[in-house]
Amino acid sequence: MQETPFCLRVGHFLPYSMSDSNITDFTNPSTFILQGIPGLEKAHIWISIPFCTMYAIAILANFIILFIVKRESSLHEPMYYFLCMLAITDLLLSTSILPKMLSIFWFNSREINFSACLTQMYFIHCFSGMESGIFVAMGFDRYVAICHPLRYSTILTIPVVAKMGLAVVLRSAMLVLPYPFLVKQWPYCRTNIIPEPFCVHISVVKLACADTRISSYYGLFVLLCVMGLDGIFIAVSYNHILRAIFSLPTKDARLKTFGTCVSHLCVILIFYIPGLFSSLTYCFGQNVPLHFHVLIGNMNLLVPPMLNPIIYGVRTKQIRDRLLRFITHKG
Repeated sequence: MQETPFCLRVGHFLPYSMSDSNITDFTNPSTFILQGIPGLEKAHIWISIPFCTMYAIAILANFIILFIVKRESSLHEPMYYFLCMLAITDLLLSTSILPKMLSIFWFNSREINFSACLTQMYFIHCFSGMESGIFVAMGFDRYVAICHPLRYSTILTIPVVAKMGLAVVLRSAMLVLPYPFLVKQWPYCRTNIIPEPFCVHISVVKLACADTRISSYYGLFVLLCVMGLDGIFIAVSYNHILRAIFSLPTKDARLKTFGTCVSHLCVILIFYIPGLFSSLTYCFGQNVPLHFHVLIGNMNLLVPPMLNPIIYGVRTKQIRDRLLRFITHKG
């Protein structure tokens, strides 16, 4: 009987029954086998092309953002510091996933050491939580800039920005820290095959032959602490922002002010909406093929790091102008 899953990027539950995997008789394996995209193994080479392209774009685009902000002293402001934090997080998140995934697709290198699996699992969830926290910090930046413009420089000082960044890192790092310890304590006696191209918390927990409800409940707790609270803070920020915008006297002023929030709103939607869609698919799409679930879960983690710097590069005039000026100067 298939277990009904909780699902989201932080918990990342995947519905599959143990009959889908090869049942083996062992205890506490030293390695796991990453299945890649179940059912599409013959197409792994072709599937690797878009994933490799996304990784290359994410690396290049995020490095460009970091380079431009570092080079231009006029961009040394809180908004761009938060953007740099997002770029660094996106780089780390992509790098914690793609190299092993591509090795599976290209070289059929499916084995992963138990400790390496736990390490990858920790970093994937940790960086995903950091990304959500950075969106909250960026929302607060937009709130102060629009609702308290005269006090912007006194509220968001460099020490305050640094403390906010440190808080985002520590919150995610501490919340996710129990994941590998919980996973390590369970006995594994069914199978060591993970039906994904990387290790995430619930996919490993589902292989254990013990009562793992504590891991499921803790995953739900992390989900509520990260996605739930962050969503509430962002909604409250934009409630005040929209009220301030609609109180402006002219349409041009309203459009111009709202334009400063468009990039932030776009990356938030890219981060949260696919995750919600994936969760609904996991929870209610019991007849959906497993490879579709896995592909959607992968896209949730890999598309935002590619699109975030592109959106900010296209929508933010200061970054776009500096990039064009740099390219023209080099030309």
